[in-house]
Amino acid sequence: MKETLKPIIEIQELDMKMIRLMRIKRERQKELKQIEDLRKELHEQLKDKKEEVEELNKQIRSLEGRISEITEKLKGLETRQTQIKKVEEFNALTQEMTAAEREKISIEKNVSDLVDKKVMEEELLEKIGESLKTSEASSLALEKEIKASIDMINVEGSGLKKERDERAEKIDPDTLAIYERLLRNKKDRVVVSIESRTCNGCHITLTAQHENIVRKGENIVFCEHCSRIHYWQESEVLEGTPVATKRRRRRVAST
Repeated sequence: MKETLKPIIEIQELDMKMIRLMRIKRERQKELKQIEDLRKELHEQLKDKKEEVEELNKQIRSLEGRISEITEKLKGLETRQTQIKKVEEFNALTQEMTAAEREKISIEKNVSDLVDKKVMEEELLEKIGESLKTSEASSLALEKEIKASIDMINVEGSGLKKERDERAEKIDPDTLAIYERLLRNKKDRVVVSIESRTCNGCHITLTAQHENIVRKGENIVFCEHCSRIHYWQESEVLEGTPVATKRRRRRVAST
């Protein structure tokens, strides 16, 4: 394996940590958004319900005003009726009073129905308000914990990036450019070993010729199937890298 791959592998380990941190951060931000969306939805429901109750109040007030008008009209008709001597006029006023009374009864029924509906809506309004208070109280601690974890992720990520940038300055720029292009495409490890003539990236069996080229380590060799960069797992160049540590752990576990 070319010496240039050792620092690339070290860079890759830092990149994998940062990628994992970013995934955790996105999940935490998603949790925050869900809490905020729930609160927003409850606020919207509360607002809508208040508007519905206010609209019912307007309708009730309007109908009650109409009932007052009819009541006054009936009083006036009754007064006129006591002063009329002709039967025809008396009967005409009676019919007018009957129609007004029917209208009044109909409106009073509508008012009663609206009042019942208003009571139901006010009960729902109260429940939504209670749900909002409960949600805000319970989510406060959770939001604080999530924001604290995001801050920790940002601090850790900044440290990793600083270390990566320092290491990147010492790496062959051409090799680094190849590695970074592959990393942007796959968002996963792109410098992988060969074990049992199998790529540790795509897990597809490779040719013996390909394995021999990788063993020699004279050039950068790409996987025939997934385009990842290959290195021979037993290469001495790996010593001192996180990959070597992982490899020794696997050996101890297998024994």
